[in-house]
Amino acid sequence: MQRIDEVRLESDLGYRFDYLARFMGFGAEDVAAIHASAQHLAPLVPALVDAVYDKLFSYDATKRHFMPRQSGYDGPVPTDLESLDQNHEMIQFRKNHLARYLAALVTRPYDEKFVEYLDFVGKIHTPKAGSPELNVPLVQMNALMGFVADALIATIYSLNLPCQTKMQMVRAFNKLLWLQNDLITRHYAAQETAFVATA
Repeated sequence: MQRIDEVRLESDLGYRFDYLARFMGFGAEDVAAIHASAQHLAPLVPALVDAVYDKLFSYDATKRHFMPRQSGYDGPVPTDLESLDQNHEMIQFRKNHLARYLAALVTRPYDEKFVEYLDFVGKIHTPKAGSPELNVPLVQMNALMGFVADALIATIYSLNLPCQTKMQMVRAFNKLLWLQNDLITRHYAAQETAFVATA
């Protein structure tokens, strides 16, 4: 039986990621499968991004989080929720970010810097990083991650590849997205702890 320092899981990002990866069985073969998917998924990224934003814009609870100025964006901001559409300059800025994120998943080495990047993806959706006005509730982040996971799986199954290859890709992405989800929810758990401490 392996001994895990549970306190360290909350303070050491690398230790946390390594523990989760080992527990889920996410290893070199999974990374290889994800990297091998790049040539097949890259041409489909724009359609995947559009599908994600179509979904985000179909609910007020998710669309409203595109009203505040996004971190790193200096252009005009939307004036009202009803007239905000996907052609707005700030939405195009956000869509480019999502496309770069998806590209990073399938191209970057899975090293310490990449784990920090995945963790920042979670943190930037809270006031602790990026725009202090942006605070996406965890329920909306979970909804988004579930949708992205399903869209990726459907995309992979639509590829003209051997069944075994598609199964390897699906399993690899499934583990990866659970790892990403943990690096999102941990920032919300920290918020809840802080709230309880001050209540």
